[in-house]
Amino acid sequence: MTDSLERNDLAGYASTSSASRGRKHTEEHRDNRPAFERDRDRIIHCAAFRRLEYKTQVFVNHEGDYYRTRLTHSLEVAQIGRAIARKLHLNEELTEALALSHDLGHTPFGHTGEEVLNRLMEGYGGFEHNMQSFRVVDELEERYPGFNGLNLTWEVREGIIKHSTPYDAASEIMDEFLPGTVPTVEGQIINYADEIAYNNHDIDDGLKSGYITLEMLEKVDLWHEVCASVRLKYPTIDGKRLIYQTISALIGLLISDICTTTSDNLQAHNINTQDDLRLVNRTVVHFNDDLTFRNMALKRFLSQNLYRHYKVDKMRVKAEIFITRLFETYIRYPNLLPPKYQFRIEQFGLHRVVCDYIAGMTDRFALDEYKRLFEPYERV
Repeated sequence: MTDSLERNDLAGYASTSSASRGRKHTEEHRDNRPAFERDRDRIIHCAAFRRLEYKTQVFVNHEGDYYRTRLTHSLEVAQIGRAIARKLHLNEELTEALALSHDLGHTPFGHTGEEVLNRLMEGYGGFEHNMQSFRVVDELEERYPGFNGLNLTWEVREGIIKHSTPYDAASEIMDEFLPGTVPTVEGQIINYADEIAYNNHDIDDGLKSGYITLEMLEKVDLWHEVCASVRLKYPTIDGKRLIYQTISALIGLLISDICTTTSDNLQAHNINTQDDLRLVNRTVVHFNDDLTFRNMALKRFLSQNLYRHYKVDKMRVKAEIFITRLFETYIRYPNLLPPKYQFRIEQFGLHRVVCDYIAGMTDRFALDEYKRLFEPYERV
């Protein structure tokens, strides 16, 4: 394919729309936007993307308007991903498309929803949110005549299926995407942009909720170091601004290190083209060893003090009850499913269809559906 709007300042190892392996279904387009830019636009306009507004990151949607959702998280990942891609002369549109699509398959109630659905789907193919994101863009979205899904390019689909997962995962789907090989450099960026985003916004949300405090964070080496540099630069800064400026500085530090380390790796392995990357078959995007160690300590802190906070665990227990009862009820009474889902049962099987339906729910819709089904005086 030829894209007249393709950027001419990309590195040799960057992905280009003009060299894309293309789409599953042939289409006639109304304009000559580069293929990855078109993919990004399709993702933004799809129903699954809009539903991310009411899906949990850590705090369930009804707990407050301040806290991050899957939508705001995806936007932050896109911003961080684009910053890295720009510095490395990579394809920003491919990076953005992958950032905005990486959580399309996430369940309501965060990772608890994923864990519960995986347990309930044992013996029926299981559940994993990256695979579900792929299923959303390849099958479940219904927007175009002649095919299901969004008909995204091979490169975006590969990046979705290989996000934060082993590249040789046992799956018939993986056979299409060079199993056992690393994804594009843009695809590798998303793993780290995702981590940078959720670590830092979870600090912000955790402090806002009161579940963690600045005094607790001061014991974490990475936070302490960056916070001290902010205090040195702004001696009279107040607590609220100190938090924001430290988070900003920490994100900047992590982005800078990723770019430096990645550039060094590309040079060390003589990777100048996409073919070189596939041949060398190494992950080139990561932090340096020292920052990796200190970032892991920050992640452990969040896991122990925020993600396992007793109030978060209370919601986790409730979420498990909600999803389990909904799932078991739909399996027993499939006539309660919306008609378009009932029509899919013959093709995909009852368990997978019920799984698709629940995975697509927002936190708010799942709670409302639970009330409609199980509270006697709730209107249906």
